[in-house]
Amino acid sequence: MRPLPLYLEPRLEAPLRSLLEEHDLLHTLTDALGSPLNLLLPEQIARNLERFQAVYRKHHLTGRIHFAHKANRSSALVRRLAATEAGLDVASLAELQHVLGAGCPPERIMATGPKNREYLWLAARTGVTVHLDSRAELDDLADLVRKQALPPVRVMPRLSGFRAPGVTVLTRPSRFGTDIGELDELLDALERHRDAVETTGVAYHLDTTGMAEKAVALETCVTVMNECRRRGLRPRTIDIGGGFGVDYLADGAQWERYTTELTNAVLGKRPPLTWQGHGYGLRAESGRLRGALGLYPAHRPVAAADYLDELLSCPAPTLGRPLGTLLLENLYDLAVEPGRALADQCGATLARVLEVRHTAGGEPLVRLEMNARDVGLEEHGVLMDPLLVPRPGAPGASAGASAGDPVGVYLIGNLCLETDLITRRTVFLPRLPAPGDLLAFANTAGYLMDFSAGRALRQPVARKVAAYRQDGAWRWRLDEQYWPVDVTTGGEHRGDGQP
Repeated sequence: MRPLPLYLEPRLEAPLRSLLEEHDLLHTLTDALGSPLNLLLPEQIARNLERFQAVYRKHHLTGRIHFAHKANRSSALVRRLAATEAGLDVASLAELQHVLGAGCPPERIMATGPKNREYLWLAARTGVTVHLDSRAELDDLADLVRKQALPPVRVMPRLSGFRAPGVTVLTRPSRFGTDIGELDELLDALERHRDAVETTGVAYHLDTTGMAEKAVALETCVTVMNECRRRGLRPRTIDIGGGFGVDYLADGAQWERYTTELTNAVLGKRPPLTWQGHGYGLRAESGRLRGALGLYPAHRPVAAADYLDELLSCPAPTLGRPLGTLLLENLYDLAVEPGRALADQCGATLARVLEVRHTAGGEPLVRLEMNARDVGLEEHGVLMDPLLVPRPGAPGASAGASAGDPVGVYLIGNLCLETDLITRRTVFLPRLPAPGDLLAFANTAGYLMDFSAGRALRQPVARKVAAYRQDGAWRWRLDEQYWPVDVTTGGEHRGDGQP
């Protein structure tokens, strides 16, 4: 008896689902602009921003929501956010140049990430807020400000290495930020450089989505802010960074079933589910399961703005009051830097099917006109199924498979590398694809679309298209040609599809 297919269906909100149902349009765009092709929905990122703003209103908090630009290189998404009250978190000189050119004013920009002197110079010259990663970076910035005779630069020292009271909360070590154990020396340096920098708040960096760790960090930052004020500094904002997560899957039961069956496959209790028995971090030793599952939790019932709401409702580990209440009592602003969460449902990646063949063991291989770096599912440990987009006019099923006969396939890329697998797991599709069909990978705008894309073997990187509803139909422009105004009427693009 053939095992039942193990689907991991992507969660699709109405706008992205509507776009991916436009099969003729998707094929027309791919024929004209090549495969792979990235689709972006600028209006969706504005809707996601509003969801975060609603959480601020619920907790009576003020402060800025910054999009972590590194999640996507798109101009359309940045320009759409520039037309809102959102801020931008940039992590390189080029990103800073990009968002300034997209119309985002300096007072809404956070400069984060590793910084060379040129990056610091432009940040100081334009007046953006600088996240300080170390005392050395602070010294370098202060020296530059003095030598250039610039006004004091707004700064926020970034902290890490928080210690939990009582029961130990394990925190993954970070190479970013200043360890909380070095706080006194850091504050001494901020006082010493008061002529060159203005301390507007503190920030933290945590490489986790763990609620308990974030609660410890946020409460600690409140005490750090109080110490800053005691020293005569005037901080106003606590920046808690990102890590709010995304719910990628439509059905949590599918996720539970897949991870269970993957475990059984690793233990040899069922046929393999992956290429050459890859275990995603799991392995069998003497009949026992070892290792840890190295996958993103693709089904997350509490994610994005809902995660922020739950965090702010969480009691402070020591003081006991909800963290949102703690911020409100101290009259502190809250800043956040969602990347993946703001880009949720904001895009998809299309790839053309080039070839369908079988291994010696009879396993179907579907070669796509893309490579694994064009859609970083494996790199980021995200498992979800692509959607099959048949070529218009083609038969409903390829030879050897009826329209209702699902098939498990391996998706392989266009690089001359054995390791170029779009996904190492068996992907179940409603039928065997045919050359000329498209596969649409949904919800790739956050880190999956272009974070790692390159030009290996001189293969082209995906072009980007910004899609939006207007006059009851889907319209599109090249990403670099999209601006949040309708050039044909002089109005603005609205979320309801009307200019």
